[in-house]
Amino acid sequence: MSFIVAIDGPAGAGKGTITQLVGKKLGLVNIDTGATFRCVALNMIQENINIQEEEKIVKMLDKINIEMYPDGNVFLNGEEVTHRIRENDVNRFVSPVSVLPMVRNKLLEVQRRIAEGKDVIMEGRDIGTVVFPNADVKIYLDATAEERARRRVAQNQEKGIQSSYDEVLQGIKERDRRDSTREIAPLRRAEDAIYVDSTNLSIEQVVEKMIKIIEERRK
Repeated sequence: MSFIVAIDGPAGAGKGTITQLVGKKLGLVNIDTGATFRCVALNMIQENINIQEEEKIVKMLDKINIEMYPDGNVFLNGEEVTHRIRENDVNRFVSPVSVLPMVRNKLLEVQRRIAEGKDVIMEGRDIGTVVFPNADVKIYLDATAEERARRRVAQNQEKGIQSSYDEVLQGIKERDRRDSTREIAPLRRAEDAIYVDSTNLSIEQVVEKMIKIIEERRK
């Protein structure tokens, strides 16, 4: 039997960081679904494939190899791309790529296979609504667009990625619009998901709050 924790929410809400910390504290396997979509987007950029070229996308997906490790490192076709998939060109491209049916179908299989038979915590846009609608725990992690932009700029600076606050804020608002209005698996809070607003909370406070929610359900 698996124990599944599904964390959904918009870009920049802190899902990746929080999920990693909570997973370590509770001994849950952390599966970063967003990174899988980013890998596909990067692979398309590398091979100069646009979203209209369906045949090329299908061929690319047939041979793509995405690997994730407990230390957080991500590999695409044998190359370490942990930081590369967070850069601006991938940020702009990943949302339209993520709605392509062939991409979602391929990665849905990958994500479910990785989680099979394990106690996992998984974050993304549609984990509690599509990937694992019967998850044991569902949490929707949110924050204002302004706070999410501030956090993303700070993260970029730490990684040596140049970006302006206004550029990042505009990108986040546009991505929110695309993610929430797309036809396939739109970003939305599952009816039975617990809402957590992290705008005015520290990372430690959010982690503590989530651990309490998960442990109560786990009992």
